Amino acid sequence: MQPDALLWILLPVFIAAGSALLSYFVMQSRMDVAIAREREVLAEARAETRLQKNTMEERVKATEQEARRKALDEFMQDFRIEERHYFRENTSESARQKSMVLQERLYFRNIPLSNWVEHEMLVEEQGGDMRQIARGRSIFTTTSLGPDESKTTLSRLLDQAATVTSTAQLAQALNGGRIS
Repeated sequence: MQPDALLWILLPVFIAAGSALLSYFVMQSRMDVAIAREREVLAEARAETRLQKNTMEERVKATEQEARRKALDEFMQDFRIEERHYFRENTSESARQKSMVLQERLYFRNIPLSNWVEHEMLVEEQGGDMRQIARGRSIFTTTSLGPDESKTTLSRLLDQAATVTSTAQLAQALNGGRIS
C-alpha cells in the first residue's frame, strides 16, 4: 500500500479519536460544572436547614422560659396575706396603756402557710394613724417599694424573706444577747 492511501485510511481514525477525546473532556468539564452547582445548592440547603434548626431551638427555649416565668408569676399571685387587728387596753394603778394588736397570716390560695403572727404596738395618742402603724410593723410586707414598683413578685417575696430573717435575728439578739 501506498503511504498516501494509508494516510487517508488512518486520518479519519485519528480525527474520530481526537473528536472522541475532545467530546470526553468537554462533557467531563460540563459534568464538573453541574456537580459544583449541585454541591453549592446542597450546601445552601444544609446551611438554611441548620439556621432553621437553630432558630427553632432558640424559639422553643424562649417559649419554655416564658411559660416558666408566667407559671411562676401565676403561682406567686396565689400567695396572699390576711391581716386583722384589734385594740387592747391595759390598765394598772400607775398607768393606762392602749395598744393595737396586729395579727397576720400567710396563705396559699385558701391554705394557711403560717400561724397567726401577732404584733403588739403601743398607741400613745388617740390621733395617731393606726394604718400607718400597722403597715410599718408587718413581717410579711415590705415597708415601701419606692420609685421602682416594677419588681417581680418573686423579688418582692425574696425581699420579704430577707426582712423576716433580719427581724428574727434582731429579736434573737435582743432576747438572747447573740446572733446566730
